[in-house]
Amino acid sequence: MLDKRLLDILVCPVTKAPLQWHPETEELWCRASRLAYPVRDGVPVMLEDQARTLSDEELG
Repeated sequence: MLDKRLLDILVCPVTKAPLQWHPETEELWCRASRLAYPVRDGVPVMLEDQARTLSDEELG
């Protein structure tokens, strides 16, 4: 679980929109950019080239 204070200050580096924590995939999701940023060993990897594109089904 990511610290709530960290989640409150982190934003998508592409859109500056807020992020949502998804513990089942260990990712931070940005609906605005449709990107999922991985969290590795508790550290968010906030690099666009490391993010994956979210599918329509995931954003559903």
